[in-house]
Amino acid sequence: MGDRLRRTMMFVPGNNPGMVKDAYIYKCDSIMFDLEDSVSLSEKDAARYLVYNSLRAIDYGDKELVVRINNPRTECGIMDIKAMVASKIDVIRLPKTENVEDVYICEKEIEKAEKEFGIEIGQTKMMAAIESAEGVLNAREIAKASKRLIAIALGAEDYVTDLKTNRYEDGIELMFARSMLLHAARAAKIDALDTVYSDLNNEEGFRKEVLLIKKLGFDGKSIINPRQLDPIVEIFTPSEKEIEKALAIMDAIKEANEKKSGVIALNGKMIDRPVVLRAERVIQLAKAARVIH
Repeated sequence: MGDRLRRTMMFVPGNNPGMVKDAYIYKCDSIMFDLEDSVSLSEKDAARYLVYNSLRAIDYGDKELVVRINNPRTECGIMDIKAMVASKIDVIRLPKTENVEDVYICEKEIEKAEKEFGIEIGQTKMMAAIESAEGVLNAREIAKASKRLIAIALGAEDYVTDLKTNRYEDGIELMFARSMLLHAARAAKIDALDTVYSDLNNEEGFRKEVLLIKKLGFDGKSIINPRQLDPIVEIFTPSEKEIEKALAIMDAIKEANEKKSGVIALNGKMIDRPVVLRAERVIQLAKAARVIH
C-alpha cells in the first residue's frame, strides 16, 4: 500500500476548465480528472486536450494526480492513455473493470505509450474501478493482475443497477461488494477506495457512510464536492486517546531496542507485530491531519 494516504479522492470533470484549473486549491489527497462518464461524447477530445495541457502547465503540489479514462478497448480510451502518459500522470484509473483481461489490455497500452514518450517503464500506475457483479466476483484476481495497480475502487451506481436494486441509506446493498473489494485489496497489498456519496444535502447520511467504511478498513473514499472533504478527514483522524496509545507503543519499542530486549511490553501487556502495525497507521493518519508532527 505504500506511505501515500488516499483518504479523499476528488472527482473533477475533465470538461470543466474552472475546476480543472483550480483543483490544486482543495485539500484532498488525490485529484481524479474524469474523461469518462461526466464527459459527453462530443466533448471527449476537448476534455482530453484540456486535462493534458493543465497537467503540463499547472503545479498541483504534492497531490496524487489520477485520470479516469474511457474504455481502453476503444480508440477514445487509447487516445486517453497516450495523452495522459505523455503528461506524466501518476495514476490511470480503468473504469468498469470486470476481469484480468481488462487490466492486461490497459497495461499493454500504457507500456506502449511509455516507450513512445521515453518514460520509464512502470512509472505510470493503475487503479481498477469495479462496477459490476462480474467485477466484484473477480476482485481478487483483478487486484493481483498487475504490479502497476496501487488500488481498487468501488463504483456503486453501475453496480447496484447491475444487481437490479438501488442505493439505500443503510448501505446494505453494498456490503458484499465492499467486503469483497477490501479483502481483495488486502490480499494484494494495495489500497481499497469506497464509492461516491451523491446526496450532497444529506451530511448525516454521508458521515454515517464514512464511519462505516473506516470501520470496515477502507483507505478512503471518492468524493464529488469539496464540502465532503472535511468530514472524511475528521472521521479518519485518530482521537487524542488513540494517538497517545500509539506513541506510547512506539516509545516502548524504542526502549526495548535500546535495552536490546526481545520482549516489548506496555503496562504489563505484550506488544506484538499487529499492535505495532496499527500504531504506525494511527501515527501516519495523525501526521497527515497535522495533529502531530
